[in-house]
Amino acid sequence: MYTKFYFCRNGFIKYMQVNLLETPIEYLKGVGPKKAEIFKKEFDIFLFHDLLHYYPYRYVDKSQIHTVRSIEAEGGFMQFKGKITSYEILGERQAKRLSAQFTDDTGTLELVWFNSLKWVENILAEKREFIVFGKPSLFNNSWNIAHPELLDPEKQSNSGVSMAFQPLYSSTEKAKKSGLDSRSISKMVITLLNQARDIITERLSEEVIEKYKLLSLREALVNIHYPASQDLLSKAILRLKFDELFFVQLHMLTQKQIHTQRNSGHLFATVGDTLNIYYKNYLPFELTNSQKRVIKEIRADVGSGKQMNRLLQGDVGSGKTITALLVMLIAKDNGYQSCIMAPTEILAQQHFDSITKLVKDMPVKVCFLAGSTKTAQRRVLFEELQNGKIDILIGTHALLENNVIFSNLGLVVIDEQHRFGVEQRAKMWKKNNIPPHILVMTATPIPRTLALTLYGDLDVSVIDELPKGRKPIVTRHLFEKNRLGMFGFMQKEIAAGRQIFVVYPLIKESEKMDLFDLMAGYDLMADCFPNPQYQIGIVHGKMKTQEKDFVMNRFMKGEIHILLSTTVIEVGIDVPNASVMVIENAERFGLSQLHQLRGRVGRGAEQSYCLLMTKHELTSESKQRLKALVGTNDGFEIANIDLRMRGPGDLQGTRQSGELDFKLADLAKDEKLVVFTRNLAKKILEEDSELLLPKNLLMRKYLHEIIKKQQFYGNIS
Repeated sequence: MYTKFYFCRNGFIKYMQVNLLETPIEYLKGVGPKKAEIFKKEFDIFLFHDLLHYYPYRYVDKSQIHTVRSIEAEGGFMQFKGKITSYEILGERQAKRLSAQFTDDTGTLELVWFNSLKWVENILAEKREFIVFGKPSLFNNSWNIAHPELLDPEKQSNSGVSMAFQPLYSSTEKAKKSGLDSRSISKMVITLLNQARDIITERLSEEVIEKYKLLSLREALVNIHYPASQDLLSKAILRLKFDELFFVQLHMLTQKQIHTQRNSGHLFATVGDTLNIYYKNYLPFELTNSQKRVIKEIRADVGSGKQMNRLLQGDVGSGKTITALLVMLIAKDNGYQSCIMAPTEILAQQHFDSITKLVKDMPVKVCFLAGSTKTAQRRVLFEELQNGKIDILIGTHALLENNVIFSNLGLVVIDEQHRFGVEQRAKMWKKNNIPPHILVMTATPIPRTLALTLYGDLDVSVIDELPKGRKPIVTRHLFEKNRLGMFGFMQKEIAAGRQIFVVYPLIKESEKMDLFDLMAGYDLMADCFPNPQYQIGIVHGKMKTQEKDFVMNRFMKGEIHILLSTTVIEVGIDVPNASVMVIENAERFGLSQLHQLRGRVGRGAEQSYCLLMTKHELTSESKQRLKALVGTNDGFEIANIDLRMRGPGDLQGTRQSGELDFKLADLAKDEKLVVFTRNLAKKILEEDSELLLPKNLLMRKYLHEIIKKQQFYGNIS
């Protein structure tokens, strides 16, 4: 904090306490209004605090002073300490150069400059002692350094920070033209560190710092910019990563805790006849141990009297729908209604068809609502829903409409939740006086570290085994030379009564990308699979919904043998008779997307196949992706490989729980630290739920600062 004075009209001096780190960046020495604008536009640096947390991307090791005699080979940067004994300007006009003789106690080397000669000459005129940094090279059997960096040892020691490692900061062409290159940013950071070093306040408790042998925040920030040693740099990075992960976890858990305390839930106290009769007499297959475990976890939630907020992860075909149905039957036994909200009408219709079929012999009324539902049907549906005659309502975004009023909504199941905005899902809370239990389902496997961080406000359940009897999909990587053989294989599968998906990366030919497009694919398929023996259909994102639904319904009925598509069929298409998935230009798709596409087959009893067609020339990353997909059908293993290969990115299509603004932490590489910081945050909150103990007040204060800076929707699943 520092004191800022204001002169009032009445002649008195008014003052207020201001946090120096909250000062606008233009007021830092060497910045000013013009550079401040560049800082804001190019680097999102608005305050002193932002510059303090703008970390170097690399360091040049200047921790060692070498001797001239120790030079052995060309190639590496070296640093020397000695004197300039003489210098001269040689050549004329364009060929001018300045040559200086540098010596230490062990030998002499030549320093050469071809540019800025006047500036260098002014420096050398004093013939002072210098630290010289550059890359030695051999010329005429003598060592020389072209354009070396000259450092003044006195200025080095008076800078207030260690110069053992020179930080390099990312910049842009626009910033460099305005005088904000790495070197100038570095000087500004030194100015800031010297000015703010003593007012950097701690945010972790002394107990945590001492117990886990962490650097203080002040030491960490100094050593992330100007580390005194490699060891201190590593410790600084660890401390700052720790803070990033710990406070995200603390934030999530605090929000979850507040939500749990404030929101009582419907008590599903009874497991009654509806579930028991269905389980004993009508359940079409035996549940996996994984499904049984998840149902047990959900039953504990809905029987606690607190509102459930649970994420159900399950790979394609793992049985999430039947799991959700059993929970909905528990809701009915306790006098509550349920609903399932899906992102597309096709997926919602599939849920309706499958659940209607599953409970056809039970006294359970299931209804469907989507944008296409006719007015007369809606009128009847709304009346029955409000009178409590409907037990389960399945639909799309239409469920969010204000005139959809339940008699007693107790459970909301949201499928493929990343397709819904947080605000949309929040509307489901208002469908009852007491918020219903929320079960969020996703078929996109999420690595544990990512689930803990993205969904820290939710309890997470995982179905990690497939139903018995399901045959693993056989995946093959093929090239253009294999195309005729692939067509022959497709003909055999169709002759056996099976159907085929073929997915393309583009609808039409592109001049910018040399890819096999859907329209070209159709021409080829029409030649190789002629009508009327073979029926070919097309679906893509630019078609009208009615057109897509018409083609998809024909495919589901078995009237189309080969469906050519873009990735619109990635999620929610369930055709048990489809046994082959062909993916053209498979190298153009992400690993998780390839796995989702593969999951469109293998849903029946017959052996299914996924054929990855690519060109011969592939990048090493593409080869790695395709090898991973061929090597395993385990979606969670694939998700972990994907996370390691490309980082967390935006795997779910949108941020669901606030921005993960990590500058140093990496969810793929720092898995142990993610788990550790979460467990520590849980332990601290279990002991002091509101962080009111004296030792936790610093953490409470910083947590409140975080909450102020962002609008948080984490308590909405």
